[in-house]
Amino acid sequence: MALFGRKKREEPAPVVEEVDEPTPVEVADLSEGPHDAQDAPEDDLPRLDLGSVRFPVPDGAQLQVEMDPSGPVRAVHILTQIGQLTVTAYAAPRSGGLWREICGELADQLRTDGAQVHSTVGDWGQELAASTGEAALRFVGVDGPRWMLRGVVAGPPELADHSAKALRELLRRTVVDRGTSPMPVRTPLPLELPPAIAQHIAAAQEGQGQG
Repeated sequence: MALFGRKKREEPAPVVEEVDEPTPVEVADLSEGPHDAQDAPEDDLPRLDLGSVRFPVPDGAQLQVEMDPSGPVRAVHILTQIGQLTVTAYAAPRSGGLWREICGELADQLRTDGAQVHSTVGDWGQELAASTGEAALRFVGVDGPRWMLRGVVAGPPELADHSAKALRELLRRTVVDRGTSPMPVRTPLPLELPPAIAQHIAAAQEGQGQG
């Protein structure tokens, strides 16, 4: 399922930001999170460091790493009893507003895929709730300074409210490190696995190859 709508061929190329262009930023209220790396809280909360994003892993949760065939990490999913949570950060324009733009495209794509979709208001503004019959999905987006953080949770329909609350709590405690390099808008910020996890995956892949 594509989480962003497919772009038509005649659309212009993605806009690349210029680092030194002083443009006002319109972002959500991030006073209680999620946090930009420059304003990260000095707390003792252990967070999984994936380079561009850092977030706490709930007790009892398992990690599922999705690798791109070419090698890079595509996504890291958090598997819990109430659903699968995924947090991804993207390069965004300095003016903000990317999540509002994405919502319409995402809703159209979900409906094309057969889901029932409705919009609701959450802690940072618009959210999308979708139902596929077998699972309930909630999409939450937050516009930060030159980044957009998107979270999605998929779980049993009867636990939809609990899973949505868990997703918001995860986003609230997430730290985003955008970096300073210019990037095309909507480009996913790169993920880097901690050495221990990367070694574990490499060993597992080697074992499968020998088997």
